[in-house]
Amino acid sequence: MLKTMVLVYYYRYKKNLKALYVVHPTNFIRILWNIFKPLISHKFGKKLTYVNYLGELRDHVNYEQLIIPPEVVRHDEKLMATQKGGPPPPVKVPPPRPPLPTQQFGVSLQYIQERNKGSLIPPVMSQTVSYLKQKGLHTEGIFRRSARVQIIKDVQKLYNLGKPVNFDDYNDIHIPAVILKTFLRELSQPLLTFDLYETILGIVTVESSLRISRCKDIIKSLPEPNFIVLKYLTCFLHMVSQESIRNKMSPSNLACVFGVNLIWPRQGSVSLSALTPLNIFTEILIEHYSTVFSSRSPPNQVLP
Repeated sequence: MLKTMVLVYYYRYKKNLKALYVVHPTNFIRILWNIFKPLISHKFGKKLTYVNYLGELRDHVNYEQLIIPPEVVRHDEKLMATQKGGPPPPVKVPPPRPPLPTQQFGVSLQYIQERNKGSLIPPVMSQTVSYLKQKGLHTEGIFRRSARVQIIKDVQKLYNLGKPVNFDDYNDIHIPAVILKTFLRELSQPLLTFDLYETILGIVTVESSLRISRCKDIIKSLPEPNFIVLKYLTCFLHMVSQESIRNKMSPSNLACVFGVNLIWPRQGSVSLSALTPLNIFTEILIEHYSTVFSSRSPPNQVLP
């Protein structure tokens, strides 16, 4: 698994990757890393740092700015307690807070639409897409670059409180790009729905010449609100891909970024083996946008 992960990062992100930190509690993985290290370049090898526990990341990065799922933190605490011979710390799970009436992140499409006067396209998506369409289509590496974690949290807070967001204030075109990806990733249910996850993974079993038609059939089965939002988003991503000579974001590159943000399993996270079918499916949506989405034409469809 480590070999596969390292090689995936190496071939896909070796040009833009500044540092890669691997957190794992076993010495076995460290031994494996030493075995497979000769398979990758010396330059990339220098970028990789191995640490045993999350707390050790404080020596290398601004730990407070990292977004680490609570489950991962609790698992790390249990491992540390076991290593020290003590009992695992008690799990403190705060009671869930009801979402704000203006909440945009971490809720469903239905919740957003019901509280935004029936607007079909969520405000976060319409505003980020509009801004990027005007000012970001020619930006090299758009959607592949990161932004400061604290700024992203601040923008999310503004949206969740129903306050206006002016992206010109941040002077960074990558902030609206990251916000769009974050919005999709934090939906309580993926845009492509949980129900279609296994169906989409099956795209690799379909003959190449029939995959466009298969994608068209899959998309046609989406609930209308999801179809409308997905068509809006994909139309924009198709625009981005048409400027790939300047922005370097081909349908394939965009699919690598957005595939895992459009769908994930009901339980657990996307596995490495699922990345290929998810990326293939997403690439077809973007590259063959007009054909795939011609199956339905909702009367209230909105396009960027």
